[in-house]
Amino acid sequence: MLLKDVRDYQILFLSLFLFLGIWTRDWTLRPDLILVVMITCLVTQWLAASIKQNLSNLLPVQDNCPNEIDSGLINVPVKLSLRSAFITALGLSLLLRADSYSTMILAGSFAILSKFIFNFRNKHFFNPANFGIIAALILTKDAWVSPGQWGDEWWYALLFAGTGGTILKRVGRWDTTAAFLGSYALLEATRNIWLGWTWDVFLHRSMSGSLLLFALFMITDPRSIPNARSGRLVWAVSIGCLTFFLRNQFFISTAVFWALFALAPMTVLLDFLWSAPRFSWAETSSQTFSTSVIDKPEETESETYLQV
Repeated sequence: MLLKDVRDYQILFLSLFLFLGIWTRDWTLRPDLILVVMITCLVTQWLAASIKQNLSNLLPVQDNCPNEIDSGLINVPVKLSLRSAFITALGLSLLLRADSYSTMILAGSFAILSKFIFNFRNKHFFNPANFGIIAALILTKDAWVSPGQWGDEWWYALLFAGTGGTILKRVGRWDTTAAFLGSYALLEATRNIWLGWTWDVFLHRSMSGSLLLFALFMITDPRSIPNARSGRLVWAVSIGCLTFFLRNQFFISTAVFWALFALAPMTVLLDFLWSAPRFSWAETSSQTFSTSVIDKPEETESETYLQV
């Protein structure tokens, strides 16, 4: 059944944004580069999952080990889920710009591989699309990000808030967006008052389409952010503060992406400090349209922990 998973709606919304960006913003996007990054993400996902499954099959099954899943010692099946790879490809298509196939291939492959390499207790802590963007910016000379490509029109903000809010309500990660936007907006407002600027400057800096896309669809990835609400709040506020510092002290226009990349490893520490059930996408019908945090015996969780 189509649209049986919240990620199906996320794919639909991101595809809509990509179409609207090309149609209303006149982006100089090349369809061939979009196709290349999508194929790269899907193929890399399949190859990496296959290799991980083969390695898992080599490990002996250990019975009566209550912590075998959290420690990564059990050889459970690695379920091939291409939804996440497709979402990553759409994110890269929306945010990253390049002139060559090689740059998009590098971004797509690094994005997917980050889930398998930077992984602690079967949980990746880097956002894949964000990792791919940073890798392309660092390792190539023709990659760039245009934070102002969406402008600050109010109808874009309503569209992003409506679609993003729909998803966040189901996955229960609205607190992360609120903490990030709240902390960042508070710092920008304080600076605005201190400098005596008019409030239109504040609105321009805090309500851009790219910032809202980041806050609603990237920083809220439930599979890579802290599990506990307390950890998520600390993590999101930290990213908001670092974004403000990088943007206003070093005048980095892409500060949000660098802040998320720099603080992503904090997830491991915060999960240690605040223990909570790990998030898992639930396969539900389009009528219920919901996901849940799995709070079941470990035998059931083993079917979901290695979904990639």
